[in-house]
Amino acid sequence: MDNKLYESQHEDFRAMCREFLAREAVPYHAQWEKDGIVSRELWRKAGKAGLLGMGVPTEYGGGGERDFRFPTVLTEELIRAGVTAPGFVAHNDVIATYLAERTSPEQRERWLPGLCSGELIAAIAMSEPDAGSNVADIRTTAVLDGDAYVLNGQKTFITSGENADLVVVAAKTEPKRGAQGISLLVVERGMPGFTRGKRMEKMGWQASDTCELFFDDCRVPVPNLIGKQNAGSAYLMAGMPRERLSIAAVAVASAEKMLADTLEYARTRQAFGQPIGSFQHNRFVLATMETELTIARVFLNHCISEFNAGRLTVADAAKAKWWTTELQVEVANRCLQLHGGAGYLKETPISREWANSRVQTIYGGTTEIMKELIGRSLGL
Repeated sequence: MDNKLYESQHEDFRAMCREFLAREAVPYHAQWEKDGIVSRELWRKAGKAGLLGMGVPTEYGGGGERDFRFPTVLTEELIRAGVTAPGFVAHNDVIATYLAERTSPEQRERWLPGLCSGELIAAIAMSEPDAGSNVADIRTTAVLDGDAYVLNGQKTFITSGENADLVVVAAKTEPKRGAQGISLLVVERGMPGFTRGKRMEKMGWQASDTCELFFDDCRVPVPNLIGKQNAGSAYLMAGMPRERLSIAAVAVASAEKMLADTLEYARTRQAFGQPIGSFQHNRFVLATMETELTIARVFLNHCISEFNAGRLTVADAAKAKWWTTELQVEVANRCLQLHGGAGYLKETPISREWANSRVQTIYGGTTEIMKELIGRSLGL
Protein backbone atom coordinates (compact mmCIF):
# COMPACT_ATOMS: atom_id res chain seq x y z
CA MET A 1 0.00 0.00 0.00
CA ASP A 2 1.29 3.45 -0.93
CA ASN A 3 1.32 5.37 2.34
CA LYS A 4 0.34 8.96 1.56
CA LEU A 5 0.58 10.03 5.20
CA TYR A 6 4.18 11.18 4.90
CA GLU A 7 5.83 14.10 3.17
CA SER A 8 9.43 14.63 2.05
CA GLN A 9 10.63 15.82 5.47
CA HIS A 10 9.29 12.65 7.07
CA GLU A 11 11.09 10.49 4.53
CA ASP A 12 14.32 12.42 5.16
CA PHE A 13 13.86 11.74 8.87
CA ARG A 14 13.18 8.08 8.08
CA ALA A 15 16.48 7.79 6.24
CA MET A 16 18.30 9.29 9.21
CA CYS A 17 16.57 6.90 11.65
CA ARG A 18 17.37 3.92 9.46
CA GLU A 19 21.03 4.84 9.19
CA PHE A 20 21.30 5.50 12.94
CA LEU A 21 19.74 2.18 13.90
CA ALA A 22 21.83 0.24 11.39
CA ARG A 23 24.98 1.77 12.86
CA GLU A 24 24.21 2.09 16.57
CA ALA A 25 21.61 -0.58 17.40
CA VAL A 26 21.43 -3.53 15.02
CA PRO A 27 25.02 -4.77 15.55
CA TYR A 28 24.54 -4.89 19.33
CA HIS A 29 20.91 -5.97 19.61
CA ALA A 30 21.55 -9.70 20.04
CA GLN A 31 23.79 -8.98 23.02
CA TRP A 32 21.21 -6.62 24.51
CA GLU A 33 18.63 -9.39 24.29
CA LYS A 34 21.00 -11.73 26.15
CA ASP A 35 21.70 -9.06 28.77
CA GLY A 36 18.07 -7.99 29.08
CA ILE A 37 19.05 -4.34 29.02
CA VAL A 38 20.41 -1.72 26.60
CA SER A 39 23.60 0.27 27.00
CA ARG A 40 23.01 3.79 28.32
CA GLU A 41 25.46 5.02 25.70
CA LEU A 42 22.83 4.34 23.03
CA TRP A 43 20.46 6.78 24.73
CA ARG A 44 23.09 9.52 24.64
CA LYS A 45 23.79 8.84 20.98
CA ALA A 46 20.06 8.92 20.22
CA GLY A 47 19.75 12.24 22.00
CA LYS A 48 22.62 13.67 19.98
CA ALA A 49 20.94 12.45 16.79
CA GLY A 50 17.69 14.20 17.70
CA LEU A 51 15.63 11.06 18.27
CA LEU A 52 14.59 11.93 21.82
CA GLY A 53 12.15 14.59 22.99
CA MET A 54 10.77 15.32 19.55
CA GLY A 55 7.68 16.94 21.08
CA VAL A 56 9.61 18.88 23.73
CA PRO A 57 10.06 22.65 23.16
CA THR A 58 13.33 23.60 21.53
CA GLU A 59 14.44 25.77 24.47
CA TYR A 60 14.85 22.57 26.48
CA GLY A 61 16.77 20.74 23.78
CA GLY A 62 13.80 19.04 22.12
CA GLY A 63 12.63 19.09 18.55
CA GLY A 64 9.63 21.30 19.25
CA GLU A 65 7.74 19.15 16.76
CA ARG A 66 4.04 18.53 17.40
CA ASP A 67 3.62 16.41 14.28
CA PHE A 68 3.02 12.82 15.44
CA ARG A 69 4.20 11.53 12.07
CA PHE A 70 7.81 11.95 13.18
CA PRO A 71 7.67 9.63 16.21
CA THR A 72 5.61 7.22 14.07
CA VAL A 73 8.43 7.11 11.52
CA LEU A 74 10.88 6.29 14.32
CA THR A 75 8.57 3.52 15.51
CA GLU A 76 8.32 2.05 12.02
CA GLU A 77 12.08 2.07 11.61
CA LEU A 78 12.64 0.43 15.00
CA ILE A 79 10.28 -2.36 13.93
CA ARG A 80 11.85 -2.63 10.48
CA ALA A 81 15.29 -3.02 12.05
CA GLY A 82 14.04 -5.63 14.51
CA VAL A 83 15.06 -3.46 17.45
CA THR A 84 12.83 -4.21 20.46
CA ALA A 85 14.67 -1.83 22.78
CA PRO A 86 15.41 0.74 24.05
CA GLY A 87 12.10 2.19 25.18
CA PHE A 88 12.23 5.22 22.88
CA VAL A 89 8.49 5.00 22.19
CA ALA A 90 7.48 5.21 25.87
CA HIS A 91 10.19 7.79 26.59
CA ASN A 92 9.02 10.10 23.77
CA ASP A 93 5.30 9.47 23.48
CA VAL A 94 4.36 8.97 27.12
CA ILE A 95 6.76 10.30 29.75
CA ALA A 96 8.27 13.26 27.89
CA THR A 97 4.73 14.37 27.01
CA TYR A 98 3.62 14.40 30.65
CA LEU A 99 6.72 16.27 31.74
CA ALA A 100 6.60 18.81 28.90
CA GLU A 101 2.92 19.63 29.31
CA ARG A 102 2.23 19.29 33.03
CA THR A 103 5.37 20.55 34.74
CA SER A 104 6.38 23.97 36.06
CA PRO A 105 9.11 26.05 34.37
CA GLU A 106 11.54 25.03 37.15
CA GLN A 107 10.77 21.35 36.64
CA ARG A 108 11.18 21.65 32.89
CA GLU A 109 14.58 23.26 33.32
CA ARG A 110 15.55 20.46 35.69
CA TRP A 111 14.43 17.44 33.70
CA LEU A 112 13.67 18.09 30.04
CA PRO A 113 17.21 18.85 28.78
CA GLY A 114 18.44 15.54 30.18
CA LEU A 115 15.51 13.63 28.68
CA CYS A 116 16.25 15.14 25.28
CA SER A 117 20.01 14.53 25.45
CA GLY A 118 19.68 10.95 26.67
CA GLU A 119 21.53 11.71 29.90
CA LEU A 120 18.28 11.00 31.75
CA ILE A 121 16.11 7.97 31.04
CA ALA A 122 12.48 8.06 32.13
CA ALA A 123 9.85 5.50 33.12
CA ILE A 124 6.25 5.64 34.22
CA ALA A 125 4.98 3.54 37.12
CA MET A 126 1.26 2.83 37.35
CA SER A 127 0.76 -0.96 37.44
CA GLU A 128 0.95 -2.79 40.75
CA PRO A 129 0.73 -6.48 41.71
CA ASP A 130 -2.97 -6.00 42.53
CA ALA A 131 -3.82 -3.10 40.20
CA GLY A 132 -3.61 -3.01 36.43
CA SER A 133 -6.00 -1.28 34.05
CA ASN A 134 -8.00 0.40 36.83
CA VAL A 135 -5.82 3.08 38.43
CA ALA A 136 -8.40 3.50 41.19
CA ASP A 137 -7.18 0.17 42.60
CA ILE A 138 -3.60 1.27 43.23
CA ARG A 139 -2.37 1.00 46.82
CA THR A 140 0.80 3.07 46.66
CA THR A 141 0.36 6.10 48.92
CA ALA A 142 2.04 9.46 49.24
CA VAL A 143 1.46 11.30 52.53
CA LEU A 144 2.40 14.96 52.74
CA ASP A 145 4.88 15.52 55.56
CA GLY A 146 6.31 19.02 55.68
CA ASP A 147 8.41 19.63 52.57
CA ALA A 148 8.04 16.13 51.14
CA TYR A 149 5.62 13.34 50.30
CA VAL A 150 6.34 10.07 52.07
CA LEU A 151 5.89 7.44 49.40
CA ASN A 152 5.13 3.79 50.20
CA GLY A 153 4.18 1.00 47.85
CA GLN A 154 5.23 -1.27 45.02
CA LYS A 155 5.04 -1.02 41.23
CA THR A 156 5.50 -3.82 38.71
CA PHE A 157 6.07 -4.44 34.98
CA ILE A 158 7.93 -1.13 34.69
CA THR A 159 9.51 -0.64 31.26
CA SER A 160 13.01 0.90 31.56
CA GLY A 161 12.61 0.45 35.33
CA GLU A 162 16.24 -0.50 35.80
CA ASN A 163 17.77 2.13 33.55
CA ALA A 164 15.40 4.91 34.61
CA ASP A 165 16.74 8.04 36.29
CA LEU A 166 13.29 9.61 36.60
CA VAL A 167 10.15 7.63 37.37
CA VAL A 168 6.70 9.21 37.15
CA VAL A 169 4.86 7.42 39.96
CA ALA A 170 1.09 7.33 40.39
CA ALA A 171 0.22 7.35 44.10
CA LYS A 172 -2.82 8.05 46.25
CA THR A 173 -2.51 11.31 48.14
CA GLU A 174 -6.12 11.06 49.33
CA PRO A 175 -7.00 7.32 49.33
CA LYS A 176 -10.63 7.88 50.36
CA ARG A 177 -11.27 9.71 47.09
CA GLY A 178 -10.33 6.71 44.93
CA ALA A 179 -9.27 7.69 41.42
CA GLN A 180 -9.89 11.35 42.29
CA GLY A 181 -7.21 11.20 44.98
CA ILE A 182 -4.25 10.20 42.79
CA SER A 183 -1.21 12.39 42.22
CA LEU A 184 1.87 12.05 40.02
CA LEU A 185 5.29 12.33 41.64
CA VAL A 186 8.71 12.21 40.01
CA VAL A 187 11.04 9.89 41.90
CA GLU A 188 14.70 10.35 41.04
CA ARG A 189 17.55 7.85 41.05
CA GLY A 190 19.26 7.66 44.42
CA MET A 191 16.40 8.90 46.56
CA PRO A 192 16.52 7.09 49.95
CA GLY A 193 13.79 4.46 50.21
CA PHE A 194 13.63 3.89 46.44
CA THR A 195 14.84 0.44 45.37
CA ARG A 196 14.45 -1.79 42.34
CA GLY A 197 13.67 -5.48 42.13
CA LYS A 198 15.49 -7.97 39.95
CA ARG A 199 15.14 -7.80 36.21
CA MET A 200 12.02 -9.63 35.01
CA GLU A 201 12.34 -12.34 32.39
CA LYS A 202 9.68 -11.88 29.74
CA MET A 203 8.38 -13.97 26.87
CA GLY A 204 9.18 -11.18 24.40
CA TRP A 205 10.83 -7.75 24.19
CA GLN A 206 13.94 -9.36 25.63
CA ALA A 207 16.21 -6.32 25.31
CA SER A 208 13.83 -4.04 27.21
CA ASP A 209 14.66 -3.87 30.91
CA THR A 210 11.58 -4.46 33.04
CA CYS A 211 11.49 -4.69 36.83
CA GLU A 212 9.58 -4.01 40.01
CA LEU A 213 10.02 -0.78 41.96
CA PHE A 214 9.72 -0.45 45.73
CA PHE A 215 9.14 2.65 47.83
CA ASP A 216 9.73 2.37 51.56
CA ASP A 217 9.21 5.72 53.31
CA CYS A 218 10.73 7.36 50.26
CA ARG A 219 10.70 11.12 50.77
CA VAL A 220 9.84 12.86 47.52
CA PRO A 221 10.25 16.66 47.68
CA VAL A 222 7.08 18.67 47.12
CA PRO A 223 8.68 20.35 44.05
CA ASN A 224 8.60 16.90 42.41
CA LEU A 225 4.79 16.89 42.31
CA ILE A 226 3.54 17.12 38.71
CA GLY A 227 0.80 19.70 38.35
CA LYS A 228 -1.79 19.77 41.10
CA GLN A 229 -2.29 17.34 43.93
CA ASN A 230 -5.07 14.79 43.28
CA ALA A 231 -5.16 15.64 39.56
CA GLY A 232 -3.00 12.69 38.53
CA SER A 233 -5.83 10.52 37.24
CA ALA A 234 -7.04 13.29 34.94
CA TYR A 235 -3.49 13.81 33.66
CA LEU A 236 -3.09 10.11 32.96
CA MET A 237 -6.39 9.91 31.11
CA ALA A 238 -5.53 12.95 29.02
CA GLY A 239 -2.28 11.31 27.93
CA MET A 240 -3.81 7.93 27.10
CA PRO A 241 -4.92 8.69 23.51
CA ARG A 242 -1.34 9.49 22.51
CA GLU A 243 0.01 6.41 24.29
CA ARG A 244 -2.58 4.15 22.66
CA LEU A 245 -1.93 5.68 19.26
CA SER A 246 1.77 4.91 19.64
CA ILE A 247 0.94 1.30 20.56
CA ALA A 248 -1.27 1.06 17.48
CA ALA A 249 1.61 2.35 15.34
CA VAL A 250 3.82 -0.42 16.72
CA ALA A 251 1.08 -2.97 15.98
CA VAL A 252 0.55 -1.97 12.36
CA ALA A 253 4.26 -1.66 11.59
CA SER A 254 4.95 -5.05 13.19
CA ALA A 255 2.12 -6.79 11.36
CA GLU A 256 3.18 -5.27 8.05
CA LYS A 257 6.72 -6.51 8.58
CA MET A 258 5.54 -10.01 9.47
CA LEU A 259 3.37 -10.15 6.37
CA ALA A 260 6.18 -8.91 4.09
CA ASP A 261 8.58 -11.51 5.50
CA THR A 262 5.98 -14.26 5.18
CA LEU A 263 5.15 -13.32 1.59
CA GLU A 264 8.80 -13.69 0.69
CA TYR A 265 8.93 -17.04 2.46
CA ALA A 266 5.74 -18.19 0.69
CA ARG A 267 7.28 -17.35 -2.69
CA THR A 268 10.50 -19.28 -2.09
CA ARG A 269 9.57 -22.22 0.16
CA GLN A 270 8.70 -25.26 -1.91
CA ALA A 271 6.27 -28.07 -1.02
CA PHE A 272 4.94 -30.76 -3.35
CA GLY A 273 6.95 -29.22 -6.15
CA GLN A 274 5.56 -25.68 -5.92
CA PRO A 275 5.84 -22.53 -3.75
CA ILE A 276 3.65 -22.79 -0.68
CA GLY A 277 2.11 -19.44 -1.53
CA SER A 278 0.62 -20.92 -4.69
CA PHE A 279 -1.76 -23.16 -2.76
CA GLN A 280 -5.24 -21.65 -2.73
CA HIS A 281 -5.70 -21.85 1.03
CA ASN A 282 -2.39 -20.09 1.68
CA ARG A 283 -3.15 -17.46 -0.97
CA PHE A 284 -6.46 -16.77 0.75
CA VAL A 285 -4.77 -16.45 4.15
CA LEU A 286 -2.24 -14.00 2.72
CA ALA A 287 -4.94 -12.08 0.85
CA THR A 288 -6.97 -11.78 4.04
CA MET A 289 -4.03 -10.38 5.98
CA GLU A 290 -3.19 -7.94 3.19
CA THR A 291 -6.76 -6.66 3.20
CA GLU A 292 -7.01 -6.37 6.97
CA LEU A 293 -3.70 -4.54 7.19
CA THR A 294 -4.67 -2.11 4.46
CA ILE A 295 -7.79 -1.24 6.46
CA ALA A 296 -5.76 -0.98 9.71
CA ARG A 297 -3.21 1.33 8.07
CA VAL A 298 -5.93 3.61 6.70
CA PHE A 299 -7.55 3.96 10.12
CA LEU A 300 -4.20 4.47 11.85
CA ASN A 301 -3.33 7.22 9.39
CA HIS A 302 -6.74 8.80 10.01
CA CYS A 303 -6.12 8.75 13.77
CA ILE A 304 -2.67 10.28 13.36
CA SER A 305 -4.16 13.09 11.28
CA GLU A 306 -6.89 13.60 13.87
CA PHE A 307 -4.30 13.69 16.67
CA ASN A 308 -2.23 16.30 14.83
CA ALA A 309 -5.39 18.39 14.42
CA GLY A 310 -6.20 18.05 18.13
CA ARG A 311 -9.35 16.04 17.43
CA LEU A 312 -8.44 12.44 18.35
CA THR A 313 -11.08 11.17 20.75
CA VAL A 314 -10.63 8.72 23.60
CA ALA A 315 -12.97 6.32 21.81
CA ASP A 316 -11.13 6.44 18.48
CA ALA A 317 -7.77 5.94 20.22
CA ALA A 318 -9.28 2.92 21.98
CA LYS A 319 -10.60 1.57 18.66
CA ALA A 320 -7.18 1.91 17.08
CA LYS A 321 -5.44 0.28 20.02
CA TRP A 322 -7.63 -2.78 20.39
CA TRP A 323 -8.22 -3.45 16.71
CA THR A 324 -4.62 -3.15 15.56
CA THR A 325 -3.09 -5.05 18.47
CA GLU A 326 -5.55 -7.93 18.18
CA LEU A 327 -4.83 -7.97 14.45
CA GLN A 328 -1.09 -8.01 15.17
CA VAL A 329 -1.53 -11.11 17.34
CA GLU A 330 -3.64 -12.82 14.68
CA VAL A 331 -1.18 -11.96 11.92
CA ALA A 332 1.65 -13.35 14.05
CA ASN A 333 -0.27 -16.61 14.49
CA ARG A 334 -1.07 -16.98 10.80
CA CYS A 335 2.44 -16.06 9.65
CA LEU A 336 4.08 -18.46 12.07
CA GLN A 337 1.75 -21.22 10.83
CA LEU A 338 2.74 -20.50 7.23
CA HIS A 339 6.41 -20.83 8.21
CA GLY A 340 5.71 -24.33 9.49
CA GLY A 341 8.37 -25.93 11.68
CA ALA A 342 10.86 -23.19 10.83
CA GLY A 343 8.56 -20.66 12.45
CA TYR A 344 8.88 -22.39 15.79
CA LEU A 345 12.65 -21.99 15.93
CA LYS A 346 13.90 -19.28 18.24
CA GLU A 347 16.35 -18.08 15.60
CA THR A 348 13.56 -17.36 13.11
CA PRO A 349 12.40 -13.71 13.08
CA ILE A 350 8.72 -14.70 12.99
CA SER A 351 9.05 -16.55 16.30
CA ARG A 352 10.41 -13.43 17.96
CA GLU A 353 7.68 -11.29 16.39
CA TRP A 354 5.07 -13.78 17.63
CA ALA A 355 6.41 -13.53 21.20
CA ASN A 356 6.71 -9.75 21.03
CA SER A 357 3.18 -9.30 19.73
CA ARG A 358 1.37 -10.89 22.64
CA VAL A 359 1.85 -8.11 25.20
CA GLN A 360 0.41 -5.48 22.85
CA THR A 361 -3.19 -6.36 23.75
CA ILE A 362 -2.37 -6.00 27.45
CA TYR A 363 -0.38 -2.87 28.22
CA GLY A 364 -1.75 0.60 27.66
CA GLY A 365 -5.15 -0.80 28.61
CA THR A 366 -6.35 -4.29 27.75
CA THR A 367 -8.61 -5.04 24.80
CA GLU A 368 -11.48 -5.49 27.23
CA ILE A 369 -10.90 -2.03 28.72
CA MET A 370 -10.75 -0.53 25.21
CA LYS A 371 -14.13 -2.05 24.36
CA GLU A 372 -15.55 -0.74 27.62
CA LEU A 373 -14.41 2.79 26.73
CA ILE A 374 -15.93 2.52 23.27
CA GLY A 375 -19.17 1.17 24.73
CA ARG A 376 -19.42 4.09 27.11
CA SER A 377 -18.92 6.50 24.21
CA LEU A 378 -22.09 5.02 22.71
CA GLY A 379 -24.06 6.08 25.76
CA LEU A 380 -24.30 2.54 27.08
